[in-house]
Amino acid sequence: MARNFCDVRIILIVAAATFIFIQMRLFATQSEFADRLAAAVESENRCTSQMRLLINQISVQQGKIVSVEDAYKLKEEECTNLKALVQDLEIAAVVIMACNRPDYLERTIQSILKYHRSVASKFPLFISQDGTNQGVKSKALSYNQITYMQHLDFGPVHPERPGELIAYYKIASHYKWALDELFFKHNFSRVVILEDDMEIAPDFFSYFEAAATLLDNDKTIMAVSSWNDNGQMQFVHDPKALYRSDFFPGLGWMLTKSTWSELSPKWPKAYPSIIAHSCERLKLLRLKDVHKNRQFIRPEVCRTYNFGEHGSSMGQFFRQYLKPIKLNDVRVDWKSVDLSYLKEDNFMKHFAKMVLDAKPVRGPDAVLKASNINGDARIQYRDESDFEQIARQFGIFEEWKDGVPRTAYKGVVVFRYQKQRRIFLVGPDSIRQLGIQS
Repeated sequence: MARNFCDVRIILIVAAATFIFIQMRLFATQSEFADRLAAAVESENRCTSQMRLLINQISVQQGKIVSVEDAYKLKEEECTNLKALVQDLEIAAVVIMACNRPDYLERTIQSILKYHRSVASKFPLFISQDGTNQGVKSKALSYNQITYMQHLDFGPVHPERPGELIAYYKIASHYKWALDELFFKHNFSRVVILEDDMEIAPDFFSYFEAAATLLDNDKTIMAVSSWNDNGQMQFVHDPKALYRSDFFPGLGWMLTKSTWSELSPKWPKAYPSIIAHSCERLKLLRLKDVHKNRQFIRPEVCRTYNFGEHGSSMGQFFRQYLKPIKLNDVRVDWKSVDLSYLKEDNFMKHFAKMVLDAKPVRGPDAVLKASNINGDARIQYRDESDFEQIARQFGIFEEWKDGVPRTAYKGVVVFRYQKQRRIFLVGPDSIRQLGIQS
């Protein structure tokens, strides 16, 4: 019995020890779990805190992004407004057409920059080079106020007619490319075209600024030129006098984007052979089916001077017609000059009165008689041959293009003679065209 009791006690002790051990292990496990739980809670709290911090940072960044976007939009609006303002200020791009004469180009640039600083925002400057002449390219790139463009066309040239010079095909291609770039890529509304052998007058830019309004408002005007073919010193007097003409003068001229949009698709592959001088390159503008009875504005006294004795035209007629040209040296305040008389209806009446007031001179010795009278004189010519004979006696340009004498308006060619007097060479149908009652 005692043994059984001992066995029971042993069993109870073992059971108690086991229970205690289990309780201790359970406690230890619970403690370990509690520590792990606490660590997990702490980790979760840290994660939550970091999450909140990150969310706050993201919110701050989003705010900054919104601020940057707003600032960007504001800048975009400012840029758009500035561009619109600049476009309002711009009168015309001025492009110098160049090829392989760096010395000529330098002289032209210096003449332009002499008067350009005060109007730089109104007349952005470009040089368009045809080909790869390094001297021309280096010269053009040395001026940071001028944008350089380069036309490269290495394709073969096949003249369509015997005797045509390859140079004129290249010039035609260059003109079309440059004007397409300025009007369609750069989106200018007007462009003034110069060549690399020209000097400009002190009022060159103000002249074209005044003419721009006239060009925009009168669709019967196709282009405005700074040149007068009969602008030699002995044939000009009044620096403010402007005329309409049925003959395109060229040599420093301005046209609009709308006009170029019309001309660009029909631009010729080559300029025709030059009979007189380089402005013949633009014969397209002189064809009646192209200008459609629209006319051109020209000055009495030239605003450009062509010094290019050597070039693609080989200096033809340079000494006789180009070298004696009078370059205007008077700063005309064109803003104060009323140009309304140049509108089509106004000018016809204005010009017709001048012709009508001139004293008619007739007979085989008309030139001699005109020399001996006071005041303006008008001489009737019968046809092209008769005109050439009379023009030769005075020394003005004799040639016609597409049935029009140089500088003519309604067949009438006017020039100064013996300083202030005007001579009007009047065509056989001019009186009728001018609406003068004979």
